[in-house]
Amino acid sequence: MRDGFVKVAAVTPKIRVADTKYNAKVICDGIKEAAEQGAKVIVFPELCITGYTCEDLFLQETLLEGAKEALGEIVEFTSGVDAVVFVGLPIQYNGKLYNTAAVIKGDRLLGFVPKSYIPTYNEFYEGRHFAPCMRETVQITCCGSKVPMGSRILFACESMPELVIGAEICEDLWTPEPPSIRHARNGATVIVNLSASNETTGKESYRRDLVNGQSARLLCGYIYASAGDGESTQDVVYSGHNLIAENGHILKESPRFTNEITISEIDVRRLLTERRRMTSFEMEQAGYVIVPFPLVQEETVLTRYIDPAPFVPGDNHDREKRCAEILAIQAMGLKKRLEHTGCKTAVVGISGGLDSTLALLVTVRAFDMLGLDHKNIKAVTMPGFGTTDRTYDNAVNLIKSLGADFMEVDIKEAVMVHFHDIGQDPSVHDVTYENGQARERTQILMDIANKENGMVIGTGDLSELALGWATYNGDHMSMYAVNSSVPKTLVRHLVRYYADTCGDEKLESVLLDVLDTPVSPELLPPEDGKISQKTEDIVGPYELHDFYLYHMLRQGYPPRKVFRLAKEAFAGTYDDATILKWEKIFYRRFFAQHFKRSCLPDGPKVGSVAVSPRGDLRMPSDACARIWLDELEEIKA
Repeated sequence: MRDGFVKVAAVTPKIRVADTKYNAKVICDGIKEAAEQGAKVIVFPELCITGYTCEDLFLQETLLEGAKEALGEIVEFTSGVDAVVFVGLPIQYNGKLYNTAAVIKGDRLLGFVPKSYIPTYNEFYEGRHFAPCMRETVQITCCGSKVPMGSRILFACESMPELVIGAEICEDLWTPEPPSIRHARNGATVIVNLSASNETTGKESYRRDLVNGQSARLLCGYIYASAGDGESTQDVVYSGHNLIAENGHILKESPRFTNEITISEIDVRRLLTERRRMTSFEMEQAGYVIVPFPLVQEETVLTRYIDPAPFVPGDNHDREKRCAEILAIQAMGLKKRLEHTGCKTAVVGISGGLDSTLALLVTVRAFDMLGLDHKNIKAVTMPGFGTTDRTYDNAVNLIKSLGADFMEVDIKEAVMVHFHDIGQDPSVHDVTYENGQARERTQILMDIANKENGMVIGTGDLSELALGWATYNGDHMSMYAVNSSVPKTLVRHLVRYYADTCGDEKLESVLLDVLDTPVSPELLPPEDGKISQKTEDIVGPYELHDFYLYHMLRQGYPPRKVFRLAKEAFAGTYDDATILKWEKIFYRRFFAQHFKRSCLPDGPKVGSVAVSPRGDLRMPSDACARIWLDELEEIKA
C-alpha cells in the first residue's frame, strides 16, 4: 500500500445455483486465496451467494434466509482477514427485494449497496423479482449489525485516505448515467462492479471497452468481477470475464470460460494526481454516507507490468501506428508554419545523427504536402573538430538520397579565428571549446536562412531539452523545432519506421547505419577515427532519463516512487546503484537547466509529455531541486 499502490482482486468462484451453503464455502476459499496473495480489496460477482440465475427461486423464503445465513458465515470467516470484501446477495427491506453488494471488513458488515438499474429485456428479467435502489440511504439490521443501505455510500480506508471505494452492479455500468459517475465526483478513486454478464458473440470486446472507458472518464481504478460457468443454465452461458482497469488502461484481464482470481495493483495516488491536473474534473457533495474501514499499511508487491519504455508502444502494430501519427503531426505543424510565413526554403543542419536525420525526414514530408521541390531544402553539413568519416558520409548520403540541396561549410577555420579573438587555447577541450562549435553552426544556419529567405528547422529532442543537453543559443535555437516533444527513445523508432516504409533501399541503408551510430554531439576530436564523445557515457542512458521524465512530469510521482518503479522496469539491465546515480543527475539537470526551456522556439506537441513554456511546463527558471534531491539521498542502493 506504500507509494499509493493497493493490491486488488476480482474473484470468480465456481458456484452452484441456489446452493447457498456450498457457495459460502467457495466464496470463503476465494477470500482466503486472494488475501494470501496480498489483495486488500476483494470483489465477487453479482448475487454469487445464491447464484444470479435463480429466477423465481428468489421469491422463496428458504433461499433468502439461506443467503443471510451464508453471509453471516462469510462475515465470521473474514475475522483476521485484512481486506475489504464485496459479495453479492439478495436482501429484503420494507417489503421489497434488492440485488445488493454486501461490504465486509474483518468480521464486520459495513453496509449494502443495491443495484440502481434493473434490466428487464431480452434474456434479463430482474424486474420480476428485484426493486431498483431506494432514493435515500436507509439503515438495515443484518447479521447482528445495523448498517447503511443505499447507492450513496462510499467506503474510505482510514490508513490510506486516497483509497475510497464506490460500488455498482452489472447493468448500472451499461446505462447512460452509471452510479459510478456520481461516486467518483464525490471522491471514490476505485469503483467495484459485481456483475453477472452473460456471453454472446462480440460482447467481450464491448465489455472491455466499457470498463476501460469508464476508468478513463472517471480517472479511477475499476474492478469488474463477473459470474462464471457455475451460473450457466438453460439459455445463458457465463464466462467469468474479470477486468481490472486504471485510468484507461487494462491492468489485468482473466481468460474467458475460466473460474479464477484476477489480481493486480491500482495506483490510487496516481489517480488523485490526474484529478488535480484535470481542472475540468468537478467534484461535488451529494449527501453521501462515508463508511470508514481499517487496513494495515504494508509494502505492496507489484505484479503489474512496469514499462521500461513508456513513450514507446510495446505492440508492433501500435508502434507503427504511433510513428505514422507522430510524423504526420510534425510535418503538419511545419507545413502550417511554412505556409503562414510564406517561406519556400527550409534550412536544416545535418550531422549524420538521429535527431537531425528525423528533422530532415519531417521537412521532406512537409515539403511534399506543400508540393515544393526538395531542392528548396538547404541541408547543411558542417564538419568540425569531432566529425568522423562515418557520420559525415551518412549525412552526405542522406541528403542526396532525399534530393535536398547539399551544402557543406567546414567550421574549423572560423572557430579557430573565434578562439583567437576570445583568447581560447584550442588545446583546452573545455565547454568553451565545445560550445564555440555549436554556436558557429547555428550562426551559419541562421545566416543561410536570411540569405535564402528561409527558415531554420530545429533538431533537438525532448530528452535533450529535459536534461538541458543543448548549447544555449546554439543547437538550442531555431525558427521551428520539429523534434521538441519527441523523446530520444521514440526518435529511434520514428527513424526505423521511416526506413522500413520508405521503399528506397539506398535511403533505408543510410537510415539503418544512422540508427547504429552512437549518440554524440561530436564536439571533441575522434580517437583513431571513431567517436570519442558518447552522450550516454556523460549524462546517462536515455532510456533511463526518458523513464524518469515520463513518471515525474506525466504521473507526478516523487523521486522515491520513480526509483522504485525504475528498479522493477529495469531489473536485470541496471543495478540499483546505477539507477539511483542517473536519477540524481536527471533531477539536478532538470531543475538547473530550465532557463533553456523558458525561451524555446515553437514546435509541435506530439504526446502527453512536453516541456514548452507556453503549454505543458510552466515552472520558474530558478526553482530549487533540494527537496527532490534530499529524497533521493535518503535511498540506500
